[in-house]
Amino acid sequence: MKLIILDRDGVINHDSDEFIKHPDEWRPIPGSLEAIARLTQSGWRVVVATNQSGVGRGLMDMASLNAINSKMHKAVNQAGGRIEAVFYCPDTAESQSPCRKPSPGMFFAIAERLNVALDRAPCVGDSLRDLQAATAVGAHPILVLSGKGAKTRSAGKLPE
Repeated sequence: MKLIILDRDGVINHDSDEFIKHPDEWRPIPGSLEAIARLTQSGWRVVVATNQSGVGRGLMDMASLNAINSKMHKAVNQAGGRIEAVFYCPDTAESQSPCRKPSPGMFFAIAERLNVALDRAPCVGDSLRDLQAATAVGAHPILVLSGKGAKTRSAGKLPE
């Protein structure tokens, strides 16, 4: 089976500068759930890799993060799709954590846990750090224009 890695906020659901801290704040981007369903039905393994520094900042706890991800899983399932796993990094940028994108640690964890190679695996994100993490592991970075994607594109300096 083929593997695709998606960022969460700005790719699957609407993003917020105030962070998505509660399930009520999680709202899917129109078409995203159906796109995941099409991927699933076409034989893709869909995995989410997301920085969630709201946890590290004390803006939400793990129970809230789990409830948000549960809502996402349920919505994707109802649309006919499946997310195999959600990988997240709760650390802030200041921590310089190896799991926090743009560092590739989360992607290495995906490869190890799912026993897959990430060479040329599509990785969809809306920020430069999403694309940099994908590039660091030899995956294929894809920028979407939802979320922060248009701003990311206009800033330039995108990895090839």
